[in-house]
Amino acid sequence: MYMTTKALVLRTVDYRDADKILTLLTEEQGKLTASARGCRRKGSVTAAGCQLLCWSELVLYERNNRWFVKEAATLRQFRGVRDDLERLALACYFAEVTQLLAVEGERSPELLSLILNSLHALDEMQEKPLALVKAAFELRAMCLAGYEPLLEGCAVCGAEQPQNARFQLQNGLLYCTACQPETERSVPVPPQALAAMRHIAYGNPKRLFSFPASGGTLNALAALTEAYLQTQLERSFHTLDFYKQLLGKNLS
Repeated sequence: MYMTTKALVLRTVDYRDADKILTLLTEEQGKLTASARGCRRKGSVTAAGCQLLCWSELVLYERNNRWFVKEAATLRQFRGVRDDLERLALACYFAEVTQLLAVEGERSPELLSLILNSLHALDEMQEKPLALVKAAFELRAMCLAGYEPLLEGCAVCGAEQPQNARFQLQNGLLYCTACQPETERSVPVPPQALAAMRHIAYGNPKRLFSFPASGGTLNALAALTEAYLQTQLERSFHTLDFYKQLLGKNLS
């Protein structure tokens, strides 16, 4: 069986002397694993299209219930990401989250669109703060994965603009300070950060990164979306840890 599909390379693992094992997010069949034989040899015609974070058109063939790469043509390499270590680290974090959320063999067009748009933002929208792109990706990814928070108003009194709003990470609910239960961890949400969260969760995905956030508002938003993602998925990410190490070095 042969299949021609566009795919984003989410992960690569060197195998044997010249092969790679690829984790792909494809248009046709969602996440799948494929072997790229000989792609690490000098002069390999498939090498460029099998790089990490490369958007490629692939010809795959199936044998003994395993996929193999026959042809690979590069469509986009996101060079602006590859030339900046912080952007590359953040892009790898996006790929690690996407790999976790995607289901093997199930099409995920919205998730594929999200990570491609996020990589485009890192690559071409250099005026956007990295923290803004990161926060938008994290919260939107949670929404697509079935963890959409309820942000319309206070979960108890219904106030659209909760007084001294707080967001509970375990249940994804918004509360006024006076209304919130005391049994679960919550974090404060400034009004501007709440507006940004509503834009990310409910707005037009084509304008995902088109919201104002800077200074303390952006810091609060970024901390909140990261904490929400890690709370819901109950794990940390080594790529995120590396990204934070880079930020710390550049700030020192």
